[in-house]
Amino acid sequence: MTTTTVATPSLTRRPMRADARRNYDKLIEAARAAFGDAGAQASLEDIARRADVGIGTLYRHFPTRQDLLEAVYVEEVEALCNSAADFAEQQPWDALVSWLNRFVGYVATKRAIADEIMATVGLQTEVFRKCHDAIFTAGEPLFRRAQDAGSIRRDVVFPDVVRLVSGVTMIKTATPDEIERILAMALDGLRYNAPDSEQGRPSRKR
Repeated sequence: MTTTTVATPSLTRRPMRADARRNYDKLIEAARAAFGDAGAQASLEDIARRADVGIGTLYRHFPTRQDLLEAVYVEEVEALCNSAADFAEQQPWDALVSWLNRFVGYVATKRAIADEIMATVGLQTEVFRKCHDAIFTAGEPLFRRAQDAGSIRRDVVFPDVVRLVSGVTMIKTATPDEIERILAMALDGLRYNAPDSEQGRPSRKR
């Protein structure tokens, strides 16, 4: 079975002492939970309590709420990018679909954080540019591998797939199960007129 080497770029991480790194990681984890519970306006004091550190420690690592939001966002993007390697041993189509489902989960849970960052500094900020580039670096090899295997129609490019998946996640009235079903239908369209897939499903003809 052919596999692919998946790039997992590191976005930014300054060197820290071990104790500072532990506090940083605890604050990121606490902020991730707090933002998930209360949205991007979650109390910084509550985040410090969840992390079991003083508010001064939080401000030493993250002088502003924006700094904390961006750090959580970047950590989530890195986790998404790193996850591409977890699927590299799967069949090409299965690997791509598995990663795109992971991408859906990332977009759905981080929408409030991204919206808050965009409202403050705009879409063209460096953090969004680096995250965008990292996502494409991680996901595009899985896409190319599936396309080279004959599992994806030739007139599709990876940015089309990202837009399609992102659009599905924006259906605010849909439940997670409905999102999963709609995504499966949308992705099935990528294989229109493709040769028989690895799953043994016959291709459709016009």
